[in-house]
Amino acid sequence: MNKEKTFYVTTPIYYPSDRLHIGHAYTTVAADSITRFKKMKGFDTMFLTGSDEHGQKIERKAKQAGQEPEEYVDQIVKTFKELWQALGIEYDYFIRTTEDRHQKVVQKIFKKLYDNGDIYKGHYEGWYCTPDEAFWTDRQVGKEKLCPDCGRPVEWVEEESYFFKMGKYAQRLLDHIDQHPEFIQPESRRNEMINFIKQGLDDLSVSRTTFDWGVPVPIDNDHVIYVWIDALSNYITAIGYLTDQDNFKHYWPADIHLVGKDILRFHSIIWPIILMALDLPLPKQVFGHGWLLSETGKMSKSRGNVVDPIQLIEDFGIDPIRYYLLREVLFGTDGTYSTEALIQRINSDLANDLGNLLNRTVSMVEQYFAKVVPEPDQLKEVDQDLINTGLKTAKEVESYLSNLKFTHALESLWNFVRRSNKYIDQTEPWILGRDKDNNKDKEKRLKTVLYNLLEALRMIAVMLKPFMVKAPSEIGKQIGDQSIVENADWEDLSWGKLSSKIKVQKSEPIFPRIDIREYFNKKQKKEQEKTMTNENNNNSKDNLIDFETFQKLDLRVAEIIEAERIEDSNKLIKLQVKVADDNRQLVAGIAKDYQAEELVGKKIVIVYNLKPAEIFGVKSNGMILAASNDETLTLITPENPISSGSKVK
Repeated sequence: MNKEKTFYVTTPIYYPSDRLHIGHAYTTVAADSITRFKKMKGFDTMFLTGSDEHGQKIERKAKQAGQEPEEYVDQIVKTFKELWQALGIEYDYFIRTTEDRHQKVVQKIFKKLYDNGDIYKGHYEGWYCTPDEAFWTDRQVGKEKLCPDCGRPVEWVEEESYFFKMGKYAQRLLDHIDQHPEFIQPESRRNEMINFIKQGLDDLSVSRTTFDWGVPVPIDNDHVIYVWIDALSNYITAIGYLTDQDNFKHYWPADIHLVGKDILRFHSIIWPIILMALDLPLPKQVFGHGWLLSETGKMSKSRGNVVDPIQLIEDFGIDPIRYYLLREVLFGTDGTYSTEALIQRINSDLANDLGNLLNRTVSMVEQYFAKVVPEPDQLKEVDQDLINTGLKTAKEVESYLSNLKFTHALESLWNFVRRSNKYIDQTEPWILGRDKDNNKDKEKRLKTVLYNLLEALRMIAVMLKPFMVKAPSEIGKQIGDQSIVENADWEDLSWGKLSSKIKVQKSEPIFPRIDIREYFNKKQKKEQEKTMTNENNNNSKDNLIDFETFQKLDLRVAEIIEAERIEDSNKLIKLQVKVADDNRQLVAGIAKDYQAEELVGKKIVIVYNLKPAEIFGVKSNGMILAASNDETLTLITPENPISSGSKVK
């Protein structure tokens, strides 16, 4: 096997939760994109992802669901794989930490570390966050005893534990980072990790006795192996460590571990030290990218701000979502997801720039040459400039992708898309087409112009292959040769590959424009219909509900502290309301009956425990109560003065 032409990339193995969000998709799409690129460069690639399935949290959730842990995680892993399929993710291996092979190797790893004197038995006392599987000190949890990461209550844990000697390898790791500055990226995060190590590394608890759902410690049946050795070892167990050494040596060390910045410490400190203790090479790079945030902060189910990638794919398609994730946010920094920004990208970059270039070019070939791709003639300076730009773009995209600069790569590619559109304006093929039948020179010139545009589209399609799933093939089909794009490698990005005499196939626009107002109106209508359907389903035939159902409603008095009309809507007002010590935002369809300014200071009644929704692109956390006679609408307000937050009983 030729080791020099291998490329091994990993994402974190995701912890089974009820719902993966767009942030998880961000990491995995990036890994898929770089893998597709490396394949086009002729590398033997290995792309690993998977699920981390052990731990107390899973054990508790399974019990609450009335299931065995394995049954519980089986259902969730199915949703993982469905999402990756929906996003066109082409992973090579999906590892589950419940796999028999993985568990046996994890036990051997634990035993080897123990035999080397790197693991010893001790006693642990400290604060523990079950959802994050993290231990914290008194100072870190503060007086409120809350997890500094997720804000949820921690619990005091006292138990016997096996510990791993982290400090023993601290200086060796610092030396490695110093000698290999590319090891931790971006640079700002490398500096954070260096400072963390220099503060001193405590020995690490690597076993638990308070739950059973885990890999048994091979030397002590009362303990299970904790997440650090269990989950992190997946990167080597998946490729054959201690089971298929030839395959393991072929791919290891990994070229890139792609992880979110919140777990960079585990992957750039704990994991490398485990590898050092095992006398194994370290991965070439650990890249800690930023978070893809919602407009209300980090996405989490508890905050109600999770953006569902499956719904986005249903609304907009695979390629626009992949394009947006890689184009919108500089990889390595935090960014904010916005549906409005997504639609703007679709309309401006995909529909206007690329879609129009394809449609205009194919339409002119159809009109002027009966769909047949013309043979080019002599080149002029403007033609050579287009060609040079295309060749230069291929080199730039290659360089940027090699360094995980996805945004820069797509910026460069879109400069070429726009340059190709400008080429149409410069050469004015519609004027050449008017006189081509009576002027052979103009006919030759038109053939050259249209061939160059088709060839530019071929090169664009090939360069899009790392980023998109369907569009490159569709572009190839419309310019007359689907296979030339589908089978293209990166070395095929030279000018003049498209054959003449083949026929173009004009089709529907590959990226239709989206009316943003119409989209949000439809979303609002669907939400309303869904709410009404749920209400109808929950009600009996005579529309009666029992007292227990009524008690589930949390109706509160709220005071309106701000109000403003929502732009482009004739009936929606955005309200900021105060409910005791809680301030929240609501959207209400009352603009036809109330002016925004007259609402400030008014006491109203709201449904306090309504699931948050997005209405016309604006987050709404609750619902106001109002009465209507089909002509006018009146807010439900308290008759006498009463403090905000008071419950309606």
